[in-house]
Amino acid sequence: MGDEQPAGRRGRALRDAAARAGRSLGMVDLDPVLRAHRAGYPKAKMGPVRRAYETAELAHRGQARKSGEPYIIHPIEVTLILAELGMDTATLQAALLHDTIEDTAYTLDELRSDFGDEIAVLVDGVTKLDGSKWGERAEAETFRKMILAAAADLRVLLIKLADRLHNLRTLGFQPAHKQQRIARQSQELLIPFAERLGMYELKREMDDLCFSVLQPEAHQAIAAALAGNEAGGRLILEPAVRRLRASLKDQRLSAEVVLHRRHLWAVHLDVGRRLDTLQPADLFRMLVLVDGEDRDCYIALGAVHESMSPVPGRLKDFISLPRFNLYRALHTRVIADGGKVMDVIIRTRQMHRMAERGLAAHIHDVARGQRADVAGRIDLEWLRRLLAWQNDASSADFLESLRGDLRPDLIAAFTTEGEVVPLPPGATPIDFAYALGPEIGNHAIGALVNGRLAPLHARLESGAVVHILTAETARPSAEGLDAATTPTARLLIRRHLAAQRADDAAVRGRRMVAEAVAATGWELLDLESRGVSGSVAARLGYRELDDLYGAVAAGDVELDDLVTRLTTDSA
Repeated sequence: MGDEQPAGRRGRALRDAAARAGRSLGMVDLDPVLRAHRAGYPKAKMGPVRRAYETAELAHRGQARKSGEPYIIHPIEVTLILAELGMDTATLQAALLHDTIEDTAYTLDELRSDFGDEIAVLVDGVTKLDGSKWGERAEAETFRKMILAAAADLRVLLIKLADRLHNLRTLGFQPAHKQQRIARQSQELLIPFAERLGMYELKREMDDLCFSVLQPEAHQAIAAALAGNEAGGRLILEPAVRRLRASLKDQRLSAEVVLHRRHLWAVHLDVGRRLDTLQPADLFRMLVLVDGEDRDCYIALGAVHESMSPVPGRLKDFISLPRFNLYRALHTRVIADGGKVMDVIIRTRQMHRMAERGLAAHIHDVARGQRADVAGRIDLEWLRRLLAWQNDASSADFLESLRGDLRPDLIAAFTTEGEVVPLPPGATPIDFAYALGPEIGNHAIGALVNGRLAPLHARLESGAVVHILTAETARPSAEGLDAATTPTARLLIRRHLAAQRADDAAVRGRRMVAEAVAATGWELLDLESRGVSGSVAARLGYRELDDLYGAVAAGDVELDDLVTRLTTDSA
């Protein structure tokens, strides 16, 4: 590829060269992608997808993956995942091109000229930073860059998730240490993103693939146990299914009842290695898919409780109060045949589609003109808040806060305006305050929790409505640090306390210098206004006078030597 070609001409030149050579670009390999895309978008033009494929195939030609397959197989498989999720044409083009900037001579400027700004932004958002330049910070800074791009266009995250899913599917070709690193990183950062976006279909597969790498023996044991007990479990639960179907029919409600097999990782989290106690209810969730509206789910709930005994206090209504990722359903726990506890999930067909595909389903509906753009209602406000104060955060601090915010066991607290604020169990009002923003956290003095006055160290329960009380004169304190539990709150409080200590040291140091200079007959304020102090500070390697004075207070700069320099320069 000739680097002398202007941006935008290389892709066209490569395609023209292939056409002149009469060489087929392997469109048979792209057919599954085109079929899936056409199924979701019957009127979509396939030319733009083919053109992106041609450019990617030529750019990657001659490259191979660890498996020995041509490299182009990877972007095709990533694109197929997204096409089957119903993603739009631009996303599929970006997916086909997503590794060209990182792994070939094709540049971002050329891609932008060939395919436009929209595709360029998506590709750039998922392109890793150069490890040789960024070193150990490359991973954190790549995530920071990706999240910045996702704040403007969430499709960046979807491409990244599809990319990681295919990499996990083919992880067996990587060396063992790399398998462990990729699987662990996926569990900590990528899988929680899938859950935040409501994409449980991807999440379940990624969970099990990581499980197989990180705990291969436990994975194999769970897989064997489920395979050996699935048929028998279905037989045992079938009478309960029949009773529920009859009860739904009595209510004149059209609904499908299915036994939904749980994925391996979820079963492992519940039963661990106690496989000898495995019960049919551990393997399945009873899923009721209602052909109707939201209100019909409540009718179905009555049918469930009529056919099986409900467990008191175990009803969760995610229809009237959706989760932060827009997940909606009714969850109830009942006692099925043999006295075994069984979980039942009730959804409409549309809720089920959203529960499985989340943001991807919303984007598909928006692109098809079937609904208004509701993707922004998925709670990524926490990402914007995170980025608002972390532009200058260290890589380690950024990753620590990101992992904390992506914990899977978050509770939901609410502002008085009804905004959902996800927090970890055990969180306090000071954590809530900093989740709203540094200024609110820095000036917090107390809280109203469910209308009652509460201290900043009080523990919040899920569903709490919180109003933070502030005072302009309030500042973060060591007591606030003790009360904080989230990485974000603790980092911001520590940062403020460190800055306050630096300010206090600068005040003490300046006082020391002023007294010493006055003893020689000079005024420090006069030396500062004439620029003498600033010049001396610069020669000593300090950018700010406060840094110099702080060093005096810490004993890092000899006071007598500094006074000599100041008075000599002022002469």
